[in-house]
Amino acid sequence: MDVLVRKTLQASILTSLEEFPVTALLGPRQCGKTTIARIVFAEFDGHYFDLEDPADSVGLISSPMNTLRPLKGLVIIDEVQRLPELFNVLRVLADQEDHDARYLILGSASPALIKNVSETLAGRISLIDMSGFNILEAGLNQWHKLWIRGSFPRSFLAKTMDESQRWRQNFIRTFLERDIPQLGITIPSTTIRRFWTMVAHYHGQLWNGAEFARSISTSEPTSRKYLDLLTDAYVIRQIQPWYENISKRQVRSPKVYIRDSGLLHSLLSLPGEQILSHPKLGFSWEGFVIEQTLSIINPSEAYFWATHGGAKLDLFIMHNGRRIGIEIKYADSPTSSKSMRIALNDLRLDLLYIIYPGQKAYALEEKIQVIPLSHLSAGIL
Repeated sequence: MDVLVRKTLQASILTSLEEFPVTALLGPRQCGKTTIARIVFAEFDGHYFDLEDPADSVGLISSPMNTLRPLKGLVIIDEVQRLPELFNVLRVLADQEDHDARYLILGSASPALIKNVSETLAGRISLIDMSGFNILEAGLNQWHKLWIRGSFPRSFLAKTMDESQRWRQNFIRTFLERDIPQLGITIPSTTIRRFWTMVAHYHGQLWNGAEFARSISTSEPTSRKYLDLLTDAYVIRQIQPWYENISKRQVRSPKVYIRDSGLLHSLLSLPGEQILSHPKLGFSWEGFVIEQTLSIINPSEAYFWATHGGAKLDLFIMHNGRRIGIEIKYADSPTSSKSMRIALNDLRLDLLYIIYPGQKAYALEEKIQVIPLSHLSAGIL
């Protein structure tokens, strides 16, 4: 399989390693954590431990302090969530002034992992969330392929569409049958799959806990637990609503998305490019653009906004001291609307961008501009 250069992510890891004794690279399985860790590792002297390899894990399991204390340079520990007792050892080593090692720990995201890291290594660790490719890494002219296949490296780089589809189906199965149980979660895989598939059908819509609970014959708190579980596992994204101090009644439920567009298409049983003629086309495009925007821009805050009167904004971000609105349209020539003007006024936006799948940028009104997805790479925000 080809390896794409991920310069921005690599630079973030190197900067973190200089500033913190421990760096955690967190994300779903198969998003490329091990690949980029080995690329970084090639620039250092050090040691690499893979806790899925019994030969690597013996010393760390039997005597972690004695194994790690003598090491210098860069120490990478892959699949660290398998050995949570290492966090206390890393805390002790990180506090020793004469200890020369830097630690890069990789983990498939889990609530327990994040909780242990944040509590045990507070002030000593930098957390870097990682997902699959974005359009800068895949290539600006590859955005359509990235949208259809999704951002996981093996899905995007597959030789054929059929191979990509088979990989995604296998990922869904192994995630449910192996990864979820390994995180200590005992919910039956069939239940989680039904819930995940249901979220795919509600992709881009407001969370309705009562409706989800009825559909899977459970309580609202339980359905919310499933939602938060899959959010913490980096396969669902919740976009929270923004509350502005205005007189209008505003929506207060989050919107839910399947984070990877390729997995969305597989959960909807839409192989190939069938999404292009499906009613979920606009929602799929919306979710894809949101993930690309958040990955490339990395705003300090990101929300959606909607009122019960019908005004809405797909994405509202704070970036470089400015209030930016983003509407996402799958259309040849998007136009402005009353809803956009209300958002401009009520949210006091500096600019409102409409992102569409075309190639030309143009202004609609003084503060409303239409831009192609590729313009996210130009630093316009």
